Amino acid sequence: MIYLEQFFRNRIILISVLSWAIAQLIKIMIKLISTKRIDLGLMFASGGMPSSHSSFVTAMATSIGFSQGFDSVSFAISFVFAFVVMYDAAGVRRAAGSHAVILNKVLDNLNIKIDEKLKELLGHTPIQVCAGAILGIIVAILGNSIL
Repeated sequence: MIYLEQFFRNRIILISVLSWAIAQLIKIMIKLISTKRIDLGLMFASGGMPSSHSSFVTAMATSIGFSQGFDSVSFAISFVFAFVVMYDAAGVRRAAGSHAVILNKVLDNLNIKIDEKLKELLGHTPIQVCAGAILGIIVAILGNSIL
């Protein structure tokens, strides 16, 4: 039981999850403004503006920097991890989403029926990744000064 209490008191985890949640709420707000309807499914969707992946890992790395020092091994590991996640979001996952768009069109044109279309919104544009990273840094700065 003490481990569970420690987990939920971990400031770095709390700030990271808060940053992710804010990014997801921003996606819902953008959709609301553009379509005049609320899509709560976006709370757990990938892709879109801003990148919640980038926000999450950047908030984590920044919080570790504040906690352990920006010259610590922990910060170095989290920084490299964050970079890999953001590179993947803007590169590999974005390319997979583009491929899904093409494959879905091919399947439609050939009249091939599948249970579900391939998921097209997987990755992020570099701007979405940068926006998520900036959000993560801001949330971490504010969270570490308040908590």
